[in-house]
Amino acid sequence: MEQAAETMETCSATSHRGLLPWQGLLLAASLLTFWNPPTTAQMTIDSVPSDAAEGGDVLLLVHNLPANKSAYSWFKGGTLASNNQLVSYSVADGTTSQGPAYSHRETIYPNGSLLFRNVILGDTGVYTLQVTQPNFLTEIASGQFRVHQPVSPPSIQATNTTVAEEDSLVLTCLTGDTGVSIRWVRDDQTLRLTDRMMLSPNSSVLTIDPVSGEDAGEYQCEVFNPGSSRRSSMIRLEVKSEEKNPGISAGTVAGIVCGVLVGVAVAVALGCFLLLKGTGSKTAACLGAGQGSETGTSSTLFQSYHPERGERPPSGDKSWPRRHRATVPSSRPAVPIYEELLNPDMNVYSQINHQADTTL
Repeated sequence: MEQAAETMETCSATSHRGLLPWQGLLLAASLLTFWNPPTTAQMTIDSVPSDAAEGGDVLLLVHNLPANKSAYSWFKGGTLASNNQLVSYSVADGTTSQGPAYSHRETIYPNGSLLFRNVILGDTGVYTLQVTQPNFLTEIASGQFRVHQPVSPPSIQATNTTVAEEDSLVLTCLTGDTGVSIRWVRDDQTLRLTDRMMLSPNSSVLTIDPVSGEDAGEYQCEVFNPGSSRRSSMIRLEVKSEEKNPGISAGTVAGIVCGVLVGVAVAVALGCFLLLKGTGSKTAACLGAGQGSETGTSSTLFQSYHPERGERPPSGDKSWPRRHRATVPSSRPAVPIYEELLNPDMNVYSQINHQADTTL
């Protein structure tokens, strides 16, 4: 045991003073086993956009391109088949070579990115980039995009554009495209559904029941697919509130009726005044006008003169015989002539001067 310990100490001392050749190789191998040199980031490709409408542009953007490169080559599909080659680029002289699959719509850039112009539905798929380095090593990365048919503008219909609160409303979005999604827009903002709103399974029909004042606004429907979207024309919804349009109350009706009656009364009074003014005092007598006032003054009446009653014409009034004017004291109410004519005991009619009537 003591001899073995001495041997281990000798080997340990030898390792500190200098390594034997085979021991150094073993140490180097062990270090390479547990230590990996840092690697560069992997090359990737992004499609901008990943979903495009037919007729648009798509860029296959390359990231983390190797520092040492001599050429790029793009292929349609996931393989490097020569008949699927689109275009190649030489870094040394900046020249471009077209492959069998080139469609004259592709453009390759010095950073390896590839641009597609005026894409068609057939461009949908995977594309592969091969980067060749000076030491003939290659690095490969793939990207893909999809092309969609552009949607057509939809149309919008409403059961009514002016509704009262608590009523119901149905809005319908009409489109001829298939495979599209539908969303609703109010006042240029995506509509947030409330518990009073309900959508059909494909979102083409929006029902609001009951309608509230906050539902008023400008409505549109929008159809879209991953590549494009279009909106309908605008419909403006007006909501009538009972507070804003109250009914006519009973008091208001009574006031209107009273106003009409007062107006009629004023019109009748004005008509009588104009009639009396135009026809003279004879008509006033027939209507019973001209009675004595409460102050005791006399009233002049167009009635007959009755000698049998002891009546005498006023002194100084020479027009009495012509006008048949009789002055009656205020203490005695004036009797209209039509009452005297109806009294059989009064022989009055024969005493009326008809000629005087024609002179009035």
